[in-house]
Amino acid sequence: MDLILTESGPIHWALGGAVISLVTLTLLFVGNRRLGVSTGFENMCSLVVDAPYFNRESLIAGNAWRLPLLSGLVLGGVISAVMSGGWETTWALGRFDAEIGWGPAGKVVWMFVGGIFIGFGTRLGGGCTSGHGIFGLSNFEIPSLITTVSFMLGGIVTTQLLYRVILAG
Repeated sequence: MDLILTESGPIHWALGGAVISLVTLTLLFVGNRRLGVSTGFENMCSLVVDAPYFNRESLIAGNAWRLPLLSGLVLGGVISAVMSGGWETTWALGRFDAEIGWGPAGKVVWMFVGGIFIGFGTRLGGGCTSGHGIFGLSNFEIPSLITTVSFMLGGIVTTQLLYRVILAG
C-alpha cells in the first residue's frame, strides 16, 4: 500500500511501534516523564500567554523536555517528507472535495472547528490519544483504557455517519 500523497511505501508498522516504545520507555525510565503530546500545546502557549493557567509550575517544568520532543516530531515529519520526495503543500482533501467542495476558506473553517473539537475532547479526557493509548495503556491504567475506547468509538461512529449517512449517495 502506498501513501496517499507521495505514493511512496510506508515504514513497516513494527519498526514504527518499536521506535514509539523506545521513546516511551526512555521517557519513563530515564526522565520519569509521561509521553503525551496534548500538554505540549499548553507548553507552547506558556511561552506567549501570560495567564495563571499557563504559568503554573507543573506545566513550566515540562518545557525543558516537552518542547524539544515536539520539535523532534515536527522535524521528523519534515525529514520524512523530504526523503520521500513528497514535500509539497496541497489543499486536496479527496472525497471531501468531491462531495462537499467548499474551497480553501471552507476547508480552513472545517479544520478549525475540528481542531476545537479535538482540543475540547483532549482536555475533557485528560490527555490525547498518544498519552492514553500508548503510555496509559502500557501502564495498565483503567482511565486510559476507558478514554482510548471512547476515542476509538467516537472515530468509528463519526466515520460511519460521515461516509454511510451524510455522504452516501
